[in-house]
Amino acid sequence: MGDVHASPPLVRIHSQCLTGDVFGSLRCDCRQQLEMALAMIADEGAGILIYEQQEGRGIGLMAKLQAYELQDSGLDTVEANQKLGFKADHREFALPGEILKSLGVSQVRLLSNNPDKVAALERAGIKVVERVPCEAASNIHAEDYLKTKKDKMGHLFTSR
Repeated sequence: MGDVHASPPLVRIHSQCLTGDVFGSLRCDCRQQLEMALAMIADEGAGILIYEQQEGRGIGLMAKLQAYELQDSGLDTVEANQKLGFKADHREFALPGEILKSLGVSQVRLLSNNPDKVAALERAGIKVVERVPCEAASNIHAEDYLKTKKDKMGHLFTSR
């Protein structure tokens, strides 16, 4: 949206989440983060949303639903993925760096709590001049999910 070359644009790399983005699941903060990112880009009049097809931290929709069942029995998101034979997070973020390069963008303000996204862009030669927090309001259904993101995956939160 807008002139993304005048200054480092606000960029959101958002991983697909059918259950959250489309169906409004309260188990995660995905839809709230997506809506927040779109609103912030609109408020600034410029920015980029890269929507990655990496459902369920890269394990796919069916495995994600199986992980939900394991979470209902007491496992956290990391433990559930691992019990199914996956890594905690199978996503890779090489493609967004290439997309940004193809758009002629070499510096960004990254709207993310995930340090892996910052590192991936930097590896791709995209300078992250600022990491802008993307923290959704908490709800009781997502508290454990957010705690796991912070404690086991290293996500950066200012309010938790």
